[in-house]
Amino acid sequence: MGIIINLDVVMAQRKMGLTELSREVDITMANLSILKNNKAKAIRFSTLEAICRALDCQPGDIITYVSEEEKP
Repeated sequence: MGIIINLDVVMAQRKMGLTELSREVDITMANLSILKNNKAKAIRFSTLEAICRALDCQPGDIITYVSEEEKP
């Protein structure tokens, strides 16, 4: 997959833990953990919007495209 979720990086930069983000965004910790660990197959725009609002960031801060040639 060429889409990488950098949620853990943005959370660390904002010094926000999974529990706090889960409360602010009203998403289960299990679902946030799936996103954080790059296991998600999809994300709703409403979820992405809520995460961006809580972390005061842009979608591009969280989601990155990496081509197959660039993958480690």
